[in-house]
Formats: sequence, structure tokens, C-alpha cells
Amino acid sequence: MHKKSSIYANISGVFAIVFMGFPVYWMVTTSFKNRQDVLSTEPTILPRSFTIENYQNAFSREGFYASLRNSLIVVLITVAISLFIATFASVAIARTKFTGKRSFISSLLIVQMLPLSALIIPLFLLLTRLQLTNTIGGLALTYVAFILPFTIWTLRGFLANIPIDIEEAALVDGCTRVQAYRHVLLPLMAPGLVATAIFAFIQAWNEFLLAYIIMQSQENLTLPVWLAGFTTRTGTDWGPLMAASTVTAIPVVIFFSLIQKRIATGVTAGAVKG
Repeated sequence: MHKKSSIYANISGVFAIVFMGFPVYWMVTTSFKNRQDVLSTEPTILPRSFTIENYQNAFSREGFYASLRNSLIVVLITVAISLFIATFASVAIARTKFTGKRSFISSLLIVQMLPLSALIIPLFLLLTRLQLTNTIGGLALTYVAFILPFTIWTLRGFLANIPIDIEEAALVDGCTRVQAYRHVLLPLMAPGLVATAIFAFIQAWNEFLLAYIIMQSQENLTLPVWLAGFTTRTGTDWGPLMAASTVTAIPVVIFFSLIQKRIATGVTAGAVKG
């Protein structure tokens, strides 16, 4: 019985991998097809003839390097600020008792449930009044506002699994509260910080709607908004679009590959209540 369950689980896993991986595979292979193969009514699994013309078109398209730079700057600012604030906030929530603690924790979940489209107009009006529309700083702060509840909630889950006795032992040994946090608590939170960072990175990197509304000039576009420029009134230039999409996905893949071990450790730590 156990053997059959294992077989079914393996089959389900393979099916899930194929189901989720095929769109990525199709995007990459399409980026190497010539225009005739891309528009052919008889699609092929592999390109009939490999070409890098789509990548050349994508790289030479106006705004690519500027949008890449903008996305990197916005994402790095967003992740840095979110993790900095969320680290202290999660410590306060997990380690202290205060009035309204349960309500505050619940509000973190409620904020995540709000549809982004419902907040676009008031958010745009607020940024306009603060003269932050069409600025990288304004977009980064907006991302922080939406990503911060998620990072606080996630880090709180990791921190809840670290026994408070470890901190108390450090205090007994003569450490101050700051020293205990720096030398004891922070290293133990490292897997959670890494896992939270990658999820925040992905959210900020792939976000389209806010960037499309807030960033109005060509030189301030982020990569997701720049990608939308491949679709015009005359149609979609699929080859260069797939090439540009592949390039856009590479930073996330590289970042994920470098820290995947810590992500696995962090997700496991956050999923088990100690």
C-alpha cells in the first residue's frame, strides 16, 4: 500500500513539474525561433533553426537598460527597507506583550486580502500630493507599503520557533538586549530572512500595475512595464517579447539558485511550530 502511494505521489509530482515548467520551456524555446516559426500555425516543440535575432532586437530596443536599472534599484530598496523594518517589528510582536497585539496581527492578514486595484486611485492621489509620482523613490515606498505586512507576518512565524530561553541565557551571561539580538537572535533568524527576502524580491520584481500607473516617463519604466511595449495596435512581437521575458526571469533564477538551500531551511523552520 505504501509503495502504491509513493508511485502515485511521484507521478503527481512529475505531472506538476511538467504542468508548471512547460510555459517556461515554451517561452525560452520561442525566444530562439525565427519569425516564421513563431507565427506558424503548426507549432514545434524545438526551433527548426536557432537564432539569437530576438535577443538582439530586445537588447537594442529603446529603454531596456534603463528599465533594467530601474527595476534593480526599486527592488533592492524595497527588500532592504522591508526586511529592516520587518525584523524589528517581528521581534516586537513575537517577544513582547502589548494592548491590541491580536488586532495588529489580524490587520496584517486583512491588508493582504485587499485588492490592489481598489487602492490605485487614492494611492495615486496621495503620491501626487507628495510629488512622488514618476519617481523611483515613490514606487519603492509604495512597494514597501504592500510588501511589509507580508514580511512581518512571515518573519514572526520564523521567530516564534526560536526558544526565548536562548535569549534569556545570553542576557544572564552578561549580554545587553542589543547584543543578544545581534549575536544570538539574528543568526538564528538568517534562514527566515533569506526566505522572506526572496519572496519579497519576486513580488517587487514582477509587479506591473503599480509601476504602470505611477511611472509615466519612458526613462523611469520598470522591466514588467517595458515588456508591455512589445504589444501594440498592430499586434504583439512575440519573438523579442519571449527573449526579453527570458532575460527578465534570469535575475530571479540566479538569486534563487544562490540561496536555495537557505530557502528550504527557512521555509521548513517557518512551517513547524516549536
